[in-house]
Amino acid sequence: MNTSISKSPDSRYWRQLYRAALSEIGKNKLPESIAEAEKAVVLRARELFQAAGDNGEETEALDDVMYALHALRSNHQILGVS
Repeated sequence: MNTSISKSPDSRYWRQLYRAALSEIGKNKLPESIAEAEKAVVLRARELFQAAGDNGEETEALDDVMYALHALRSNHQILGVS
């Protein structure tokens, strides 16, 4: 068993960070909030990849969230330029 990942994010952790990024109203804080959520999503995806069992629903949710975070980042960059 690989225990090298400290503060292993569970399903609640990445979801909390995702919601925080979606509700972030500070223009300057949004990129940091998105990056934090993306990091948690990637760490959770790695955990699920290494874990045995049926993780299909959460894996699909992680894919969807990563897509949404990329879209949020793109919209922020476009709006920030104008």
